[in-house]
Amino acid sequence: MPKSKKSANPINLNDPQYYLNRELSWLEFNQRVLHEACDSRTPLLERLKFLAIFSSNLDEFFMVRVAALKQQVEAKVTLLTPDGRTPQQQLDDIRLNLSPQVAKQHQHFDEVLRPLLASHGIHILDYINLNQRQRTHLDNYFKEQIFPVLTPLAVDPSHPFPYISNLSLNLAVVVKNPDTEEELFARVKVPNVLPRFLPLPTELGIQENGQPANWTGVPLEQAIAHNLDALFPGMNIQEYHPFRITRDADITLAEDEADDLLLAIEQELRKRRIGGNPVRIEIQSQTPEPIRARLLQDLDLTDSDVYELDGLLGLRDLMYFMALPLPELKDPPRQSVVPLRLQRLRAPTVDEDVMEMEEGKDFFAVIREKDLFVHHPYQSFSATVVRFITDAAHDPNVLAIKMSLYRTSGDSPIVNALIAAAENGKQVSVLVELKARFDEENNIYWARRLERVGVHVVYGLVGLKTHCKTILVVRREKDRMRRYVHIGTGNYNPKTARLYTDLGLFSCREELGADITEVFNFLTGYSRQKSYQELLVAPVNMRDRFLALIQREIENVQNGFSGRIVAKMNSLVDPQIITTLYEASRAGVQIDLIIRGICCLRPALKDISENIRVISIIGRFLEHSRIYYFYNNAQEEIYIGSADWMRRNLDRRVEVITPIKDTDIAKDLQEILGIMLADNRQAWELQADGSYIQRRPGDDCPEASSQITLMNMALRSTGVTTNLLDSKKSLSYTE
Repeated sequence: MPKSKKSANPINLNDPQYYLNRELSWLEFNQRVLHEACDSRTPLLERLKFLAIFSSNLDEFFMVRVAALKQQVEAKVTLLTPDGRTPQQQLDDIRLNLSPQVAKQHQHFDEVLRPLLASHGIHILDYINLNQRQRTHLDNYFKEQIFPVLTPLAVDPSHPFPYISNLSLNLAVVVKNPDTEEELFARVKVPNVLPRFLPLPTELGIQENGQPANWTGVPLEQAIAHNLDALFPGMNIQEYHPFRITRDADITLAEDEADDLLLAIEQELRKRRIGGNPVRIEIQSQTPEPIRARLLQDLDLTDSDVYELDGLLGLRDLMYFMALPLPELKDPPRQSVVPLRLQRLRAPTVDEDVMEMEEGKDFFAVIREKDLFVHHPYQSFSATVVRFITDAAHDPNVLAIKMSLYRTSGDSPIVNALIAAAENGKQVSVLVELKARFDEENNIYWARRLERVGVHVVYGLVGLKTHCKTILVVRREKDRMRRYVHIGTGNYNPKTARLYTDLGLFSCREELGADITEVFNFLTGYSRQKSYQELLVAPVNMRDRFLALIQREIENVQNGFSGRIVAKMNSLVDPQIITTLYEASRAGVQIDLIIRGICCLRPALKDISENIRVISIIGRFLEHSRIYYFYNNAQEEIYIGSADWMRRNLDRRVEVITPIKDTDIAKDLQEILGIMLADNRQAWELQADGSYIQRRPGDDCPEASSQITLMNMALRSTGVTTNLLDSKKSLSYTE
């Protein structure tokens, strides 16, 4: 039996040495993303995709996290992070850690991926290497398609330095007046309304063995740069240098002072389009010092804000190449499956009592039989979640639908179903979270469209984001009302549901229905419910319940029993949770954490966290689901929901976590955790110093990819027998 460890000297578990920095941990996560681009086992175009994701992630990191740190420095904030760093120290460490990552990204693209692309018939050429026919074509294309869009802006005493928009790619141009020999400075913006990469016609592309290559073209900025004479006629072009700006793009909103939250956020969005203060400038390393100094002065930036790069700027635009019809260079096609219980659903009808039907059951009859568990993207989102809402919208026995929308797609079938429900006379209430970062504009559009058809739209609570993923359907069945619920870990977005791993539970258990009703009353009215029958709800009882669940494992070990915790989430940041996990480890509780992104806990510290192991899984799908398992002296409890163990989730958001009562679903979730713990293809192990080491199959151990094995598990749910990889790991623990 594990025994509780006693220390002669008390240890301060709040000591900064026991915590990793949040920002540096995020950079470690993004470095794991970059590794996927460098891993030769990843299909070629998928490697380009990961390079683009790495860059896109960095853009958001600077727009939000770095911008906030710079504001703190400017405001002379002296508050230390749990790991003991000041805002300025964090900025310094970010730069120190990030610079080699960015250099590695660009070096890998230029020296490895670009030649590999060429070997597969994808030629990203430099303009100077084009032949005359190719140049003539692009010059004509410039005159017809590009030139009319461009606006060269002079910079001199009568023309102040122009505003440079956020994430824009630009050319700093130096021209000379041949009459006065005076050198003049100008800026040309590379328009984002045109494709970043310009393809050449097939007949002008590279020919390979007498056949045209798959794609041949050049970056847009090079086509502009080599036609600058057309923009500055009569001037001599001296030099040009590309640069790219990142600005503060976070929305700051005084909610308690806003009379109309929707209007206030719209006004803030206008400010974001203009952009806040610059926080980063990317330039090519060969940019001359006078140009560099001019840009820094005019943009009010310092040397620490400059990232000098070799090669193309803005590699997030490499996502363009994922549209090429070259399936052999991408991940194999994956077809989401429909669970066996849902394969014979009948279309909803208006003249039959489904309570009396045995064949051709509807969705509600399936849920009445027992709770239904779904795992996306392995199981179809459209055939489960979208079908549930669509059926509810058209079912004459459904009286009301309530739903929380944090993010959804631009052509959302879910919103269309809600509109249909309102038009069919049902009571429809939707919580649209207007403060979902970078989705505010999309959510405003849907909120207004829903309101126009009579949906009751609520915009959330002052001071809190509504992040829970919940649906409540109220249905009349004979002489009673029954409540059906869906509680998920991910957004109601059909597009991201194909890319993110998420979980969902459908149930009509009375306790869950009552709890979700109370949650919606909390969101739409003045209810301040303090207790729930089953749900963990933030910011009401979730923190206390999680702490109590961890403490129970500690007490079990102290009483001579085994203690075991397995938790899967996106981020672990909350100091109180971390401290309590340290206490559990010191008591002898065995803890495995599967954390995709930020982890501020240090594992494997002697006498502190030697019973804690942390892995991160990075692969084809974004691991987004949250699962919490507690051994509870063999009376196992397992939970799923929307919340990570972060302060913002536990204290500043409305979140919902549900216990899993169905034993079959609980076993499925335990199997999922076991599969992920055994992953030796995409899993990385966190070290005590904050670095990660990627697992590799041993000589006598086959490769075990959790994402492949989970697809096999989903196939099994359809009734198909598969040979599952032997990658299961028991969640129980014995010494």
